[in-house]
Amino acid sequence: MSDALDKAEAAVRDAAANTDVVRIVAAVLATQQATQQQPAPPPAARAPRRIPASYVVLGIVGAGAVTALAMAAALLAVAVAIGGTCATVCLLVLRSMWRDFQKGK
Repeated sequence: MSDALDKAEAAVRDAAANTDVVRIVAAVLATQQATQQQPAPPPAARAPRRIPASYVVLGIVGAGAVTALAMAAALLAVAVAIGGTCATVCLLVLRSMWRDFQKGK
């Protein structure tokens, strides 16, 4: 590479009398220097973030708690439905007994 620069310097000295040639050589040298610059190194890759174990445990416990609450809500809904059915049957029987009592049977 130093041979190329030596030759370029010699060409510049030979063409010192001709200003157009000097400008062309200067442009070529500037272009070579610009293209030979080292590119910036790429940024270092970031290490993946690790999730703390406590978050994992909290997630598992939370999922279990939500499941337990959902099952409790379903059980409550079944209990309310059974209670409503029993209350309806009880009221129908009492109404029938009341009518029989009113008729004097």
